[in-house]
Formats: sequence, C-alpha cells, structure tokens
Amino acid sequence: MKILYCVQLTGNGHVTRANELIPEFKKVASVDVLTSGNQNSLEIKEKVNFKLRGLSFVFGSQGGVDIFKTIFNLRPFTFFKDILKIQVRNYDLIINDFEPVSAWACKLRGIPCYSMSRQFSLLQKNIFNKEKPKLYELLILKYFAPSKSGIGFDYKKNNSNNFYPVIKSDIKRKKVINKNHYTIYLPSFSVEIIINFFSSFDEVIWHVFSPKISKSFKKNNLSFFPIDYKVFEQSILSCEGIISNAGFETTSEALYLNKKLLIIPMKNQFEQNYNASILSDMGVTSLPDLKPKRLHNVKEWILSKKSVKVNYDYNYKSIVEKTLLDFKKISKKKPI
Repeated sequence: MKILYCVQLTGNGHVTRANELIPEFKKVASVDVLTSGNQNSLEIKEKVNFKLRGLSFVFGSQGGVDIFKTIFNLRPFTFFKDILKIQVRNYDLIINDFEPVSAWACKLRGIPCYSMSRQFSLLQKNIFNKEKPKLYELLILKYFAPSKSGIGFDYKKNNSNNFYPVIKSDIKRKKVINKNHYTIYLPSFSVEIIINFFSSFDEVIWHVFSPKISKSFKKNNLSFFPIDYKVFEQSILSCEGIISNAGFETTSEALYLNKKLLIIPMKNQFEQNYNASILSDMGVTSLPDLKPKRLHNVKEWILSKKSVKVNYDYNYKSIVEKTLLDFKKISKKKPI
C-alpha cells in the first residue's frame, strides 16, 4: 500500500500531526511526504519527497492576517502547474492536512482525498453553533483543500470522526515545572506593540517569541527570542502561564501541560475565532486585542490561579485504524 501524506506548512499544528502520525502510518504502508507553504517554525522530521510553494497566509503586525500581502504573495500559475505535476494516481491513499495542491489535484482527477486536519472538524454538522463564518471564510474552509471524507481534531471529542489534539512526543516525555515567568507567542503583533503593552507589568518576567526578530534581546522585563522551538519548548514547560493567539497547536499544548492560558484570536481568521469560542466555554480567558483598556483583564489573569484540566493522552494507532477502515470504503469509488 502506498500513501501520499500531504502537509500545509502555514502553522505548526499541521507539522506536529505529521511528525507524530507519519511514523504510525509507516508501520503499515509505504509513505511519501508532500509539503507546501512557508509559515512554519517547526520542521518535518520525515524525508520530504515533494516540496511545493502552495498557498500561505501572511501574518501582519496588528494582530491578524495581512490580506494584502497574502494576495500579493500568491503565485496562481505556479499553483496550477504544481496541481498538474503531482501524480496522485500513483498512490492508493492521499492523506491531506489542509494542503491545497494535492487536494485540488485529486479533485480534478476524481480521486478520493482523505482529510486529516483541524479544518475538517469545523465543517462537520452543527459545528457553527456559536461562531458563524462569513461567506468568504466558509468558502476557504470548503475549497482551500477540498475533501469529502476524513477525520478532524478538536478540543472536545464530539463524534466518531473527531479526535483530541495530537501532542508532540517530546512534550509528553519532559518534566513540567514552574519558574514563575510567562511565555508570549503572538506572531501577528509587532515587537513595538508587545513592548508597549506588557512593559506595564514591571513585576512580571516575560519570555516573548516572535518571528519578526532574528536575534535575542532584552527590553525592561521582557526577554525576546527569535522562533526556535527547542527554546520555546523549554519556556512553556517551565512557565507560569502562556499568552498566545488562538491557534490550535499552542493552545492544545498549554491545556495538555495544565498551564494557565490567555488567548487573543488572530483577526481575519475564522478558525481562531471558533477556537476562542470553544476555549472560552472551557474556561480560558480570551481578549480581542492588546489595547490599553485590556490591561486590567491581563492583570486579573496574572493574579488568577485557574487553569483548565484536560486529558489528551491517547494512542495515535487509533487514528491509523480509523483511516484504514475509511480507506476500505472510499477506495471502492476510486477510478481505475
């Protein structure tokens, strides 16, 4: 059996799942890896057979996606050329974690594409019970990497097609301690905004990780670090609490580590708004921005001892078993 495992590199959650799940699939099949996008700080541990440009969202500096830069960086000709180039017919099963090139290559050839992503869970029935997407957001969810079958990942297991978040093995193996600092990961905010806001809490030690810097430096009570996951991992393992956007990966790790969590969902990203809605229901503090009027909310959060307890320990073999069971069903429809 031959599998093509396709990964979108905009966001570390896709990479984390790939690093944990590809070895599990290799136990039962031959696996090639395809990647596209360029907004990741984690690296794929497995050999990448196809590395494509794909489509990526560009982070801005005011707390959201920079729509203009995202559109400016599109290369539609390259995208369509890659769709035609990828030989998806050479594989028995295409596994897709929100990767657009392979998904569209399958769709245009009438070949089943099996989704394995956070986004797939958002499209399931009744998922929009609180946060309803705008039309363009719904179109992105449906057609960025189209797939009719698959499994999704969520903070809560709502049905048989949903699984809990995939947590890095490295995180699971290491000791969790508390050194009283706070870790900040807000890649869509500028360094200036972060300094101006968090310098107000001069009694707090902040570790700030930002893709907008290339060298570490210190400003007042804030220590800034470029994106290096090993350093980031050490920081979150030993912190008092974590402040981040509402991306699925970092928030899931914070919950798994039983760390106090405050989130600021990225603007122009429906997924993060939905994540924030679910996390708020679970008891996580959520803020819309870093305006001065939010200072008292952050102070209350710092003084609070409340964290949200979850159990995300499970055997990833169950994901492989579910996928292969579904494969038997969809393979009957695959063109010969």
